Amino acid sequence: MHSKIFAGLAACAVSLTMTVSSALAGTITVTDTLDRTVEVPDDAHRILLGFYFEDFYAIGGPDAYEKVVAISRPTWEGWRNSQWSAYVAHNPKIETLIDIGEADAGTFSIETAIASKPDLAILAAWQYRALGDVVGKLEAAGIPVVVADYNAQTVEKHVASTLLIGKIVGQEDRAKELADSYAAAVADVEARIAEAGGDKPAVYVELGNKGADEYGNSYGNGMWGGVIELAGGTNIAAGKVENWGPLNPEYVIASNPDAVFLAGSDWLSKPKAVVMGFGVGADLTRERMQPYMGRAGWSGMKAVQNGQVHAVYHGGARTLYDFAYLQYIAKVLYPEAFADVDPMANLMAHYAKYMPITPEGTFMVKLAD
Repeated sequence: MHSKIFAGLAACAVSLTMTVSSALAGTITVTDTLDRTVEVPDDAHRILLGFYFEDFYAIGGPDAYEKVVAISRPTWEGWRNSQWSAYVAHNPKIETLIDIGEADAGTFSIETAIASKPDLAILAAWQYRALGDVVGKLEAAGIPVVVADYNAQTVEKHVASTLLIGKIVGQEDRAKELADSYAAAVADVEARIAEAGGDKPAVYVELGNKGADEYGNSYGNGMWGGVIELAGGTNIAAGKVENWGPLNPEYVIASNPDAVFLAGSDWLSKPKAVVMGFGVGADLTRERMQPYMGRAGWSGMKAVQNGQVHAVYHGGARTLYDFAYLQYIAKVLYPEAFADVDPMANLMAHYAKYMPITPEGTFMVKLAD
């Protein structure tokens, strides 16, 4: 995978000696989500941002992207195209940012990353792992690397990531407000579930990128698996897949889940995928969900019989606003305990307070009202 990453390293030997951060007057020491102690410039104005693009906006404020020079464009434009388009329409500068490629796909370009002359790089934990020794090459070029991790879907990592980014961009008060608000929202969900008591409902989540003809990935640890756990559900994928992977169809049916959640996204070029997100109508999302009901054995599952089949926006996980999706799932599982909670209204309120755009589209929906 790393063949493309290392290609041309010799050609950029001179560039490897370049450093912007060394020219800055002061530095601060931060501890990232991997418990790495990293010295970074105390006034970074040239940031390489690998992931968590919306969270960076929320923490950094309206002018956050004035400090960004390079991004992993495929992980935004390619993975969340309607979301990307919404932000580009608001801030055209985003489209002009240098693209350093994608770590997982092996297209990350260290030459481009160094040539963008960042003061520091903010990477997701999964990017840090995928890049391996390449991180050392960035650091050797004088580019400090810090690691955030919203993918873990834990309060601890969400809070740590938020405070980390806030310190880097000089928005510590804003970051603390966001972190405290997130922790409080999750604590409220946990308190309501504890008060409700009873058995934990069985939950099945499936990535809807392949359509009903083929079982898509489910999630064991982290991502939607973490959300299900926080929402008081029993994740039928736990112990069956470590991180993500498809479950055996017979196992899904035998597990007889109380609720099914299909994770939809911006797969407009895939005619059978469950599409959701900015600019997507609920009718189209439901149209793409309906074929799943015709799967062999699904008509006998409790979730189908009781009308508890839902779709949630896949881009909503691993974010500072995933508390709204947590509330949505928890409300499906414990409707009485969350009767006074409106997850979609809470999502809109988050955007209104912290984000520069309004989320217009479909982000959480039940197949049959």
